[in-house]
Amino acid sequence: MARTATVTRRTRETAITVTVDLDGTGRGDIETPIPFLSHMLDQIARHGSIDLAVRATGDVEIDGHHTTEDLAIVLGRAVDQALGDRVGIRRYGEATLPMDEALCQSALDLSGRTYFVDRLALPKAKIGTFDVELTSVFFEGFARGAQCNLHVRKLEGDNLHHVVECTFKSFARALRDAVRVEGTTLPSTKGTLTE
Repeated sequence: MARTATVTRRTRETAITVTVDLDGTGRGDIETPIPFLSHMLDQIARHGSIDLAVRATGDVEIDGHHTTEDLAIVLGRAVDQALGDRVGIRRYGEATLPMDEALCQSALDLSGRTYFVDRLALPKAKIGTFDVELTSVFFEGFARGAQCNLHVRKLEGDNLHHVVECTFKSFARALRDAVRVEGTTLPSTKGTLTE
């Protein structure tokens, strides 16, 4: 059974469509008005081994917040829908990755319960046109959309580009592990992963 989903969200601030294939090959087809965010989404596709197509427009003349947050929510919803009943998934994923001087960790539980813990401690700064503080906004939005528990943490790092990219890559690897099918039962003693 194909683990794919397409989700669209249109508001007065953004218009976003995301398609995911959890059993893809890491192919990204990304179009957003924020180049660095597009680059990070491509990291999720490549290092998460998922096929990801994104079409996003938004009111970036104000700033990138609405586009970043809404895109993350839509991506999370697409992952949630693609998981279906979640039977057989590994459920948990964790990755700690280096990128030069940076070392970042992401851990997630596709539990059906939303919780986000941010230990990145990122300053207000920019990478290109991307507000660095939107990194946390993205991951919080994903956790809400995917109904998952997500922790992100910076263990080491000074270069903001390295820290942010390393976090996205570690998230991608954690997601790759969590969505992997490794059995035929629901990985929960409660009998549900939807609440």
